[in-house]
Amino acid sequence: MDYYFLYTLVLYPIIYIFPAYAANGAPILFGRGRPLDSGKSINGKRIFGNNKTRRGLAASLICGILVGAIEYPFLPYMLPISVLLAVGANIGDLAGSFIKRQAGVPSGRGVPILDQYGFFVVALLLAAPLGHLPSIYGIAFLVALTGILHVLTNRGAHRLRLKRVPW
Repeated sequence: MDYYFLYTLVLYPIIYIFPAYAANGAPILFGRGRPLDSGKSINGKRIFGNNKTRRGLAASLICGILVGAIEYPFLPYMLPISVLLAVGANIGDLAGSFIKRQAGVPSGRGVPILDQYGFFVVALLLAAPLGHLPSIYGIAFLVALTGILHVLTNRGAHRLRLKRVPW
């Protein structure tokens, strides 16, 4: 078996994106509390809604950066990248919520592509200037993996009663 191929196609891309994945999932476990937008509206529509909370944002950033700190002894360049991946994941997720609220999509309703990939795309774009991105094949693998994991983790969180809806 070609371990270099396995590393560059599967393992390294997962290691690279894991801070964004951790940042994206942390609010489900550690969120709740006061809404990030404090109930404020734009054009009569909530900015983010009740599901985007201050505690969720803090937990998201902490978890994403913590993953980078764990990766640091093995890949020292991942610590600053993890900060950008965690921040980017949050910007992408919040931008998606903002777009959905302004489009009149009720809180908790899913919007395909935006829900699955908003955090992912912005995280990669924000971290890209620091380099060390996975190969184009690694990114293609991550696109497929992200879509699959989004479905599985959301269904799992719903079954565990961590989420009201399975998307």
